Amino acid sequence: MGISNDKATRHLNSLEKEYENYLNFPLNLNITRGIPSEDQLQLSQDMLGMLKDPEDFLSENKTDIRNYGELTGIVEAKELFSAILGSESRETIIGGNSSLSLMYFVLTTKLFMGSAPWKTESPIKFLCPSPGYDRHFSMTEKLGIEMIPIEMDENGPNMDQVERLVLQDQTIKGIWCVPNYSNPTGIIYSDEVVDRLAKMKTSASDFTIMWDNAYAVHHLTQENKVAKNILTACKEAGNSERPWMFCSTSKITFPGAGVSAVAASEKNSAMLANELSYQTIGHDKLNQMRHVKFLKNIDQVKKHMEKHALILKPKFDLIQKKLNERFNESNLLTWTNPKGGYFVHLTTMDGCATEIVESLDCIGVKVTKAGATYPRGDNPRDNSIRLAPTSVELVDLEQAMDVIGLCIEMVSLRKSSKK
Repeated sequence: MGISNDKATRHLNSLEKEYENYLNFPLNLNITRGIPSEDQLQLSQDMLGMLKDPEDFLSENKTDIRNYGELTGIVEAKELFSAILGSESRETIIGGNSSLSLMYFVLTTKLFMGSAPWKTESPIKFLCPSPGYDRHFSMTEKLGIEMIPIEMDENGPNMDQVERLVLQDQTIKGIWCVPNYSNPTGIIYSDEVVDRLAKMKTSASDFTIMWDNAYAVHHLTQENKVAKNILTACKEAGNSERPWMFCSTSKITFPGAGVSAVAASEKNSAMLANELSYQTIGHDKLNQMRHVKFLKNIDQVKKHMEKHALILKPKFDLIQKKLNERFNESNLLTWTNPKGGYFVHLTTMDGCATEIVESLDCIGVKVTKAGATYPRGDNPRDNSIRLAPTSVELVDLEQAMDVIGLCIEMVSLRKSSKK
C-alpha cells in the first residue's frame, strides 16, 4: 500500500473513532424541516393585538369581517397578496393558513370537476423537477397522478426535457415549480426558463403550471432577485389559463396562523371561486385583517423580511463556512450557496446519501430523509441531502455541521476505499 493509501486509512480510522464517541454520547438535534425559529415567530407577535377598535372590524367595502361573507377574501387582503404575487386583485383568491391546501384544491378540482375532468383520462402524469419539494410529490402520489422526474440545473428545470415530453404525451397535465429559491437547491428560475414554460407547445390543451412562490420575499441578501412573473408571461404567450400561482405568510408571520393566496386568470379564478362556494362562506377574515394591518403593503413586507434575514443569514453563512473548511479542496461533496429561501442542498458521492443520513440518525442528528426530494423518495444516484437550518440555534447548528461533515467524510471515504 502506498503512502497516500496509508494516510487515507489512518484518517478514516480517526473519523471512525470520533464517530464511536458520538455513538456513546449521542446528540439531540433536528434539522429535518424548514420551519421558522422562535426568534422569527416573535417578529410578528404584535400582529395578534391588531384588532381592538370597532372600525378595525370593517373592511374597505364596509363588510363586517366578524360575520359571513367575502368568499374570495377581503378587499385589503387581495390587494396585499396581489402585490406579492404580481397579479390583479380580481385574479386573486385568499385561503386559509396553508397554500398546500389551495394546491390540493386546484388539483382535485382539475381532476374531478368541470366540463373535462382529468379523471376521464388514464393515466394522468405530472412533471416533477428534482430535487424538489417533497410535499408536492406526496400530494401528487396521493391523488394517483404518475410522476415523471425532471432534471434541475442552475436555471431551473431542464427545458429541453420538459418540452420534448409535453409535446409527445397528452396525458402529461402539468408541472410543479418553485421558481424563487427553489426547495431545496435555492436556485431562481431564469427568464428563459419562464418564457419557455409560458410559450411551449403541449399535447394536453389543459396543461397546468403549479407555481409555488413560497419564497417570493425570503431574501438573505440585498440582491432581491426574483423570477419573471409566470402569469404575465403566459398571458403574453396566449396561454393565460396555464399557470396557478401560490403563496402564503407561513414563513412571514406564523405558520400556524397564516394566510394563503392563489392567483390565476380571471376565468380560472372564477371557476375556483365557484367550487369554493360549496365548501365555505369565506376563510378567516379576522386573520386576513390582522395581517393587512400588520404588513400593510409590499414595502412593509420587504422591511419585515429584512428582520428575518438578520436572524437567518448567520446560520446560512455558518453552513458555508463549515463546508468550505472541510470540503473546499475535496471531491467528496458539492453544495449550494443560496441567496434566499430555507434550505441548503448537498450533493454527495453517488450511493452515499442514505448511509450518511442513517449514520447521523444513529448519533442523534436528524436531517431530511435521503431521497425525500425526489418523487416516491427514489433518487437513483442516492446523492441528495437537504439541510433545513432555520429552526435551530446557531450554537446547535455549529455542532450539527461538525457531525454532518464527519459523517459525510467517513461514509464517502469508506465507499472510496472499496473501489
